[in-house]
Amino acid sequence: MNENFLHHLESLIGVVSEYGLDLVAGIAILFFGWWVAGRVRSITLRSLNKVPVVDDTLKPFFASIARYAVLAITLIAVLAKLGIQTTSIIAVLGAAGLAIGLALQGTLQNIAAGIMLLILRPLKVGDYIDAGGTAGTVNEVGLFTTDMTTYDGVYLSVPNSALWNTSILNYSRLPTRRMDVPVGIAYEDDVEAAIDLLLSHLRSDDRVLAAPEPQVLVTGLGASSVDLSLRCWSTRENFWALKFDLNKDTKLWLDAAGISIPFPQRDVHLVPSNAENEITR
Repeated sequence: MNENFLHHLESLIGVVSEYGLDLVAGIAILFFGWWVAGRVRSITLRSLNKVPVVDDTLKPFFASIARYAVLAITLIAVLAKLGIQTTSIIAVLGAAGLAIGLALQGTLQNIAAGIMLLILRPLKVGDYIDAGGTAGTVNEVGLFTTDMTTYDGVYLSVPNSALWNTSILNYSRLPTRRMDVPVGIAYEDDVEAAIDLLLSHLRSDDRVLAAPEPQVLVTGLGASSVDLSLRCWSTRENFWALKFDLNKDTKLWLDAAGISIPFPQRDVHLVPSNAENEITR
């Protein structure tokens, strides 16, 4: 009994000695490879930042590819250390690839969408976009998600497939933008005088582009006002500051010229009924 126990104990010690060291070495390789992958990503990103011809949108993407490549090599090295034939790994991965692809359809769609976003370039880092109601400034286009910051400073992570499968409004793509500032004046006021006044102020503002020429148009005859629209073009850098200023200054210009902006109003005429007429008689 003691001899059998000692024999099994020696066999167990032999197995632990043979495979235990390989297991420890495999774990060490895994942690080391994970650390190296992070370092490779950082070094790749810093190196690409020194190359001005590489777009900022592509830099995180290439850095992520380098990291995942190192992780793949690390995984193969760990499996080889544990005694698994690396030649069979490819066959195993090929057999499991179909199942993994079916299980991770959404993830693979995000990868494909990210590649298409980088190839067709409907957006880039620094652009302010609105994609199906999801709006913000693009910080990074990754393999799976696009990181954005909303106008009020909130972090937003959007799956690439969500951006690719919807219309994208890119407010930063073109150098100029048109704005329309509506305003109403009273029917008693001189429409031509109001148009000339507003046009002169638009033309005197350096932020308003001379071409296309600014306009003041009569867009409708409302219930209580003649509806005008100040229409002009500016650079995208000056767009919001100019729009806010025009909203305020239009009121000041019209007030200074004695032109009123009427409140919505309605005239109500009371007609007595036949019963009331009989009582009064």
